[in-house]
Amino acid sequence: MPTSDCPNVTHSAPPLPSLSVIIPAYNEANRLPPTLRRIVGHLETRQAPYEILVVDDGSKDETAEVVERLADRHAQIRLLRSPVNMGKGAAVRHGMEAAQGDLQLFADADGATPIEELERLEAAVSAGADLAIGSRALASRAAGFTVRAGWYRSALGSLFNALVQRLGIQGVSDTQCGFKLFRRAIARDLFSVSCVDGYAFDLELLYVAKRRGYRIAEVPVNWTDQPGSKVRPWRDGLVMIRELLGVRRRDMFGFYHRPYRPAPTRIEPALAPAEPSHF
Repeated sequence: MPTSDCPNVTHSAPPLPSLSVIIPAYNEANRLPPTLRRIVGHLETRQAPYEILVVDDGSKDETAEVVERLADRHAQIRLLRSPVNMGKGAAVRHGMEAAQGDLQLFADADGATPIEELERLEAAVSAGADLAIGSRALASRAAGFTVRAGWYRSALGSLFNALVQRLGIQGVSDTQCGFKLFRRAIARDLFSVSCVDGYAFDLELLYVAKRRGYRIAEVPVNWTDQPGSKVRPWRDGLVMIRELLGVRRRDMFGFYHRPYRPAPTRIEPALAPAEPSHF
């Protein structure tokens, strides 16, 4: 209780972040620390409030512990935890729901896309885009960019993107790059109706964004394949195509129509993968 000889002190709340960075992590104790240090180092130079939300998706290694140690030194880092592994889409959704930034960036834990590429996406949003997505496909055809990926992964990626465009996401040459920036209101809208928990969450978001007429800017970014990827190109690619077909079926049933989200129908149980899609 304040006393008469104690001055009244008004503590101002810290400013809300202008940027939220959401990083999903599953067994990333080794790859995550250098990524976080690079992100913090870069964002500290920008003189703008930010937050970094790391979503530990039921890791079995020391992912949570290494994040907590870094959070002790950097107040902008926050750890969110899921007791069980749900999949990459579920982890990103969890982070987006907790994020407070005016702009919200989803980035991969391996740092394959350098955080410095953020400025390219921000420029696209400032120019009028509702969301801006990093594109390795565009970068591989543009001068001044570097995309380092094995030929096998590149070939399968090209085949996958061709199928995706035929199935309803026309005009996007790279749907799966783990570097996407959203205006806050757009993120709230898209993630409020997303339900894909695995790798195909990107496909669902872009499908719904196109359905709702949002302006999507695809931006070339530098990208380097990192060792330790958990993606299994053939198997996960097939699962994602199946999930995209499920997204199309849900759309036919009105699941994504405004202004309400219908309750799950009898088709829902068949849409989930047999096991979580890790990353």
